[in-house]
Amino acid sequence: MEPVLTLASFASALPMGPQAYEENVARRAQAAVGDAVRVRRALVRTLRSDLPGTARLPGAVLRGTVPGSRRAAGRWLYRGAAVVHRMGLSMPPAPVPEVVTVHDTVAWRYPDEAAPEPYAAEETRRAEAVIAVSQFSADDIAERFGLDRVHVVHNGVDAQYFDVAPAAPADLAAAGVRGRYVLHAGGATARKNLEGLADAWPSVRAAVPDVRLVMCGPPAARRDRLFGALDGVVRLGRVPDGVLPGLMAAADAVVVPSLHEGFGLPALEAMACGVPVVAADRAALPEVCGGAAWLVEPDGPGLADGLVHVLEGGAGVADRVAAGRDRAATFTWEASAAGHARVWRSLLGHAVPG
Repeated sequence: MEPVLTLASFASALPMGPQAYEENVARRAQAAVGDAVRVRRALVRTLRSDLPGTARLPGAVLRGTVPGSRRAAGRWLYRGAAVVHRMGLSMPPAPVPEVVTVHDTVAWRYPDEAAPEPYAAEETRRAEAVIAVSQFSADDIAERFGLDRVHVVHNGVDAQYFDVAPAAPADLAAAGVRGRYVLHAGGATARKNLEGLADAWPSVRAAVPDVRLVMCGPPAARRDRLFGALDGVVRLGRVPDGVLPGLMAAADAVVVPSLHEGFGLPALEAMACGVPVVAADRAALPEVCGGAAWLVEPDGPGLADGLVHVLEGGAGVADRVAAGRDRAATFTWEASAAGHARVWRSLLGHAVPG
């Protein structure tokens, strides 16, 4: 009988970057690891959740508030598995060899992010392998948790971004978006540095009066406070996943001013669309963008200079856009799944051909 590889994750009502990672890797896992292994999902939700999944666990178990409950839950949840890949730290530990994905350390750095998982250091040290989505995150995670080695497996970009049609002007107008615009897509926590973008925007608007700033993401008081009184800003709220690619492709630029990103998927998606990217020269963004984006200081003057240069069609814009398309094409979910499969096989040992 073939060994079982269990991929464990938590069902989310508001899927973000980590959930995109989980779904894209899981969808390709069987093809990547081969027929000698049986891949199984463990998609966990709480007792009262109405989300789809394969198992339910009490919230106290996931939070580890009952002594020994996490280990007991792992023995039940992963029964029959030869190797378990916990794709999020909230999943209970496994009694068999396991891989753990850690996207970043923002929970330990920023108080307005999700609370840190209390068992992260202990459980990552006990895992046979830890995966991070960038070299920046791997180094950061290794230092934070005292790990000797963290495997780097980059995220991918969905193929639809390479050939998506820009949103039609009539559809944009119906959403209150008219003319040229810069797009910011993402959250509004402190690390997203909306303060820097708010400082930059009046200067951008003064230099390029016909441009607007279009912002999409979950409702947030910080975004409303910073941008509510600024001229030329359109706040769309959270947009459906199927709408975002066309909205991005129709933009004149995408801005990613974050102080800390474990990867920075919106920058890569914009590059795939052929849209210029202005990004903070911080964290994983230089690694992901390479030389294909305008990497700037993430303060008002730095962000404003980069955006004005791009919007006015300054020197090198067309070349970097072309380089961005080429670079984005190297970040595929198939390559990501293959990188994961190499780690899985190393734990499965001789049971699986290489």
